[in-house]
Amino acid sequence: MTTGAGTARSSAKARLVLMTLAAGQFLMALDSSVMNVSIATVADDVGTTVTGIQGAITAYTLVMAMFMIPGGKIGALIGRRRAFVIGCGIYGCGSLVTALAPNLPVLLLGWSFLEGIGAALILPAIVALVAGNFAPERRPTAYGLVAAAGAVAIAVGPLIGGVATTYFSWRWVFAGEVVMVLGILVLARRIADAPTGERRRVDLVGAVLSALGLGIFVYGVLRSDEWGWFRPKPDAPSWLGVSLVVWLMLAGLLLIWLFLRWEARTVERGREPLVDPAILSNKQLTGGLTMFFFQYLVQMGVFFVVPLYLSVALGLSALTTGARILPLSVTLLAAAILIPRFFPDVSPRRVVRLGVLALLAGAVVLMAALDADAGAEIVTIPLLLIGLGMGALASQLGSVTVSAVPEAQSAEVGGVQNAVTNLGASIGTALAGSIMIAALTTSFLTSVDQNQAIPADVKSQATVELESGVPFLSDAQLKSALDDAGTSPEVTQAALDANEAARLDGLRAALAILALTALLALFFTHRIPTTQPGGTTEP
Repeated sequence: MTTGAGTARSSAKARLVLMTLAAGQFLMALDSSVMNVSIATVADDVGTTVTGIQGAITAYTLVMAMFMIPGGKIGALIGRRRAFVIGCGIYGCGSLVTALAPNLPVLLLGWSFLEGIGAALILPAIVALVAGNFAPERRPTAYGLVAAAGAVAIAVGPLIGGVATTYFSWRWVFAGEVVMVLGILVLARRIADAPTGERRRVDLVGAVLSALGLGIFVYGVLRSDEWGWFRPKPDAPSWLGVSLVVWLMLAGLLLIWLFLRWEARTVERGREPLVDPAILSNKQLTGGLTMFFFQYLVQMGVFFVVPLYLSVALGLSALTTGARILPLSVTLLAAAILIPRFFPDVSPRRVVRLGVLALLAGAVVLMAALDADAGAEIVTIPLLLIGLGMGALASQLGSVTVSAVPEAQSAEVGGVQNAVTNLGASIGTALAGSIMIAALTTSFLTSVDQNQAIPADVKSQATVELESGVPFLSDAQLKSALDDAGTSPEVTQAALDANEAARLDGLRAALAILALTALLALFFTHRIPTTQPGGTTEP
């Protein structure tokens, strides 16, 4: 009886620890999507513009990207649980400041800086704490649930933001985050921590190089929509006739290379590196990191395209848009939890390949289903497939990366892993957005040029104005703008028809590039092992 009671208590504690870590992952991911449907409202409330709020979201992403690798190392030095708790405290303070923010500078301090720093401590610690609290055979389930919690947060974020903004205030979202942080801090006492070992100094030069390299690269990617990937848009900064985006990305890559060289030199001198470059020669680890990159690239691209189709092309409200995305969460959670439970010995490589194929199938089916007469129901089956693929990947990749190195390096792996997923998410959103706008602009101008009802001077003016990129407009927004400009009914209808066709062309183009990316990911799955990890292995 005593043994049974002890086992039950142990099982209950494990579930509580897993729930706590999953809640932390949910909270970190929620901020990436919850305010996207409320940008205009937030801007009005704090006395700024939509561009200002978008800049705050960009800054949050940048801070996370810059400090993710140092955040992982700090967790290894001071203890993973302590880093998790400190990160939650900083994040909670940031959420409170954001909830009370009277203006944009205070919003930037709370949302972009404090929450970004907190996330950089929390996310790598979660990866290490899962490894330290669960046996190797239970880690796929644990990592699957934690990763699923993050993806579900991205899926339900627009719905939560829509409900809060419609019926209460966007500030209640951040106030709710404070309450959630307090709950996590109470439960965090039950999380077991790994010994930190000898205290050593943080490699400050490596920290600066990694932060600048990742930050500059991600900033370049995030500015691609406004500045252009290669050819600079009108009035956008450039150098030698090439968009500044290219130069920022090259500078970021150069700094990352210098960072790796510095780390190798640090190891040669017998000092403690921020990240041991030797782990990047580990085939299993780099295979898992590569698949994480592709997963988040496709995942965030889909979360960019689908809400645009539902809210702009179909004109659905934020609440209805969020509800239409929920089916994705069902298959995502089912796959992440049930695959490790019912197929504990399945080949990780097989599951990852099937997951990538499900992502590919979902993107292709959605691309084929898009039509001018299609309704919101067409996204259901594709989202179920995409959720299945995301859940399958989530059930394996976390365990694959952490089991590739000794447990002592799990916090460092957590920092690198989250830096890679951050890169993938940034590139996925930017790539899908830029491809969509480019295809939309080309299609719109072609339709306008071929329409005889539109006067030549209007065609010429449209060509000049749209060279900098056409916005993704609903029919109601375009009609209002044309009515204000005093255009004739014939020209208005022609423009509406062109806009409807161009929107679909842009969405199809974005989905096509995401499908191509998923197909490309299949070529890298051979680095995923064919057997489940039985324990921590040496690289």
